[in-house]
Amino acid sequence: MGIPIRLIAGLGNPGSQYDKTRHNAGFWFVDELARRYSGKFAVEKRFSGEVCKLQVGSTMLWLIKPMMFMNRSGLAVKQLASFYQIPVEQILVAHDELDIAPGDVRLKQAGGHGGHNGLRDCHAHLSAEYWRLRLGIGHPGDRNKVVDYVLSRPSQDDEIVILRAIDKAADQIELILSGEMQKAMNALHTK
Repeated sequence: MGIPIRLIAGLGNPGSQYDKTRHNAGFWFVDELARRYSGKFAVEKRFSGEVCKLQVGSTMLWLIKPMMFMNRSGLAVKQLASFYQIPVEQILVAHDELDIAPGDVRLKQAGGHGGHNGLRDCHAHLSAEYWRLRLGIGHPGDRNKVVDYVLSRPSQDDEIVILRAIDKAADQIELILSGEMQKAMNALHTK
């Protein structure tokens, strides 16, 4: 059994104009967890975000949606983690991933930020040792189109498979929270 997760940060951009965009897949994931476990997000200014406290089985879990823009989201995660003395190994960051097809999801610990501005800021504030839930959104095929792509809504078909992947990941949350990452990875990484 590995180290349990105590904090999940969903990355996205604040504001209703971004709610349905690909870049907000991390928000979609923590919103689904809050829905499943009857949690409510509330603005917490000292953590620069919306925060939700959940009881999942015997685990107390914190969720955060940073309310700063993506490229500054690591600060909010750091503020909450520092306040509750949650070490970086017990943090999971859920984010959109260009290098994975829509509908696929991957769980991993550490590694580079791959040019993702939210992860770059998390690295700056936390180190690279946190866990990541990589929610595939696909790539537009041209790096000059990436910004417009991530800040737009996915096609109806892509949105359906992304939401299914979020459900699949949420189904593994008890394994993830108990630190049984290999079992969770086996479930998530197999078609």
